[in-house]
Amino acid sequence: MVPTPCSDAPHDLWQQLGWQPSPAQQQQLEALQGLLRQWNSRLNLTRLVEGDDYWIAQVFDSLWPLLPLLQTPEAEGSLELIDVGTGGGFPGLAAAIAMPRARLTLVDSVGRKVEAVRAMAQALGLEERLQVRCERVERSGQSRDCRGRFQWALARAVASAPVVAEYLVPLLAEGGRALLYRGQWSEADQSALEQALGPLRARIERCERLELPAGRGLRHALILAPTGPCPRQYPRAVGLPAKQPLGTATQHGPGKNSTKKMRADQ
Repeated sequence: MVPTPCSDAPHDLWQQLGWQPSPAQQQQLEALQGLLRQWNSRLNLTRLVEGDDYWIAQVFDSLWPLLPLLQTPEAEGSLELIDVGTGGGFPGLAAAIAMPRARLTLVDSVGRKVEAVRAMAQALGLEERLQVRCERVERSGQSRDCRGRFQWALARAVASAPVVAEYLVPLLAEGGRALLYRGQWSEADQSALEQALGPLRARIERCERLELPAGRGLRHALILAPTGPCPRQYPRAVGLPAKQPLGTATQHGPGKNSTKKMRADQ
C-alpha cells in the first residue's frame, strides 16, 4: 500500500535544482518518503527520511549531477543506468522517478535492503523498468547481464573513489559514463583516482561542485569516461578492490591466485 502523499519539500527546491517534476512525479517522490518511513520501522534503511534530510540530502543530492539527463527527456527511452550499492534506494529510485522512460538496475549485497527497495519500487509502479539485484558488485561487473551494458553507472556513499571506479568502469557500454557522488574532494583524492583509472582505461572527464541548499554541505560529482575497453580482469575478485585499491603501493595486480578466485565466484 502506497502511503498518502504529504509534502514537506522546500517550496523553492526545484527552482534551485533547475528541473521541475510533473504532478505525478511529485506524488511519487512524496509516496517514496512515506514508504521509507514504513520500512524504517522494520529495518534501518536510512536516517535521512524527514524534511530537508529527505528532500535535500536524499532527493536533491541524488538528482543534481543528473541534471543534463533530466533536461533532455527525449533521450531517456534508450538510457540504461545502474546504481551500485543502492542501500535504501538512492540515487536509483529518485532517478527512476525523475526519468520515467529510462531503465535502471539497482545493486546491493544486503538481502533485507534489496527486499525493501524491490517492494518500494513495486509500490511506486516502477517494477517494469527497474531491476534489483542482490549480489556483490564485483560479480555484477563480471556478469554477462551487466558488464559493458550501461550508459550510466552511479555510486553514492559506497567506498573510496579508486575502489568505486573499479566497480563502475567495467559496467559501462561504449560511450558510457560513470558518476561518483562525493562530499569533500581534494588534490590528493584526484591524484589517487587518476592512478586507479590508468589500469581501467578510463579518465576523469570533469568534476562538478555544488553547495546543497539550506547549508546541507558541499558536494562533488566526478564523471569518468572510458578511454578504451576495460581489461577483463577488472573488477577483481570479491573484496580485492577494497583491500588493495588500484594505484596504491600495496596493489600489484590480480595475479594467478586472484584470477582463479574471480572465476570461481562467477
